[in-house]
Amino acid sequence: MRGPLRDLPGEVRALVVVGFFVALGYAVVAPDIPLFAREFGVSKTAAAAVISAFALMRLATAPFTGRLVDSLGERVLLATGIAVVAVSSLLAGFSQAYWQLLVLRGIGGVGSIMFSVSAAQILIRVTPSHLRGRAQGAWAGSFLLGMIAGPAVGSVAAFSLRAPFFLYAGTLAVAGSMALYTLRRSEFAAPGADPAAAAAPLALRAALRHRAYVAALVAGFAGDFAIVGTRSAIVPQYVPDRLHLGPTWVYVAFLVTSVVSGALLLPFGRIADTRGRRPLMLGGLAVGAVGFVLIPSLPVTGGLLLGMALLGVAGAADSVAPGAVVGDVVVRRGGTVVAAFQMAGDVGAVAGPLVAGWVADAHGYGASFVVSALAALLPLPFVARAPETLVRRPEPARAAP
Repeated sequence: MRGPLRDLPGEVRALVVVGFFVALGYAVVAPDIPLFAREFGVSKTAAAAVISAFALMRLATAPFTGRLVDSLGERVLLATGIAVVAVSSLLAGFSQAYWQLLVLRGIGGVGSIMFSVSAAQILIRVTPSHLRGRAQGAWAGSFLLGMIAGPAVGSVAAFSLRAPFFLYAGTLAVAGSMALYTLRRSEFAAPGADPAAAAAPLALRAALRHRAYVAALVAGFAGDFAIVGTRSAIVPQYVPDRLHLGPTWVYVAFLVTSVVSGALLLPFGRIADTRGRRPLMLGGLAVGAVGFVLIPSLPVTGGLLLGMALLGVAGAADSVAPGAVVGDVVVRRGGTVVAAFQMAGDVGAVAGPLVAGWVADAHGYGASFVVSALAALLPLPFVARAPETLVRRPEPARAAP
């Protein structure tokens, strides 16, 4: 296979395609959820609670999911997770009451964590250390492309607010079918085919003794708290309130972040695989902090776009390096360890918008961006003290003269 993915295992290339279809459907339904919830006559807070239910159920069931991955296998649980989200989305489109929508989105969160932990474990098991950064970059890139393409497909909401749920179920059906088909000859398809599968999975207690794993946990939390959470919650409000720009500029700003991040994912993956994970984590978090400080310090359109571009750089680094570190620590199996890493990011994604919104209400946008910058800097001492985890590929032996 030619192209940037040619050196990656076939399972990784399969997951890239699956991830694109999952993200495509999610990007279609995400903006529609609060609008559909308001159709039942509920408040804005209740409408937002439908989104929170998805994230909270991911958090609540992540520890159990890690154990299920280790006992049932990645391929089975990945397909099951996609099926759970697909069926719950289909039924959510038929909701006749607010509580039905709320419950079904919560069930979707259970399927989501099953899918994401299983996929992360597959990436770890099939990818050697010297390719792990590129695998993480390709995986994150597939989601980014799906999220960019989703809004164009999401125009179906103009015809019916129920339609995006049905379309999401359809893209998930495609993703699940492709996962089962493309991974059918993988080492995960036949019990006992992979000798490493018989080994005991890495325990969370053992992983927490690795300073590199703790650094990855803190970096994952900080990235989702600030680079994902704050950016998503505060920038859309800052643009009209302080810069007095229309909604189009919010989309332009987010597009800048997505384009920069998408362009850097594979190059950053190559850097992580050749120069190490730690420099990329340190640089990405520092650049993210600068971006957060720059936006309110230069309150013009140029400052906004430059700050968002820096957040795109930070987002690309955060998508590649911490996940590669977790893979280096786990090596082959460790569903609970992977789930804990996912939980750290989910906690950040839930807490970030709440904290940033509270600070903005109490002290203004400038203070909110500063808090986000400090959150981005929080992991630096942990990362600086952590050992490098990259296992470099041995150089080929040279013939004797």
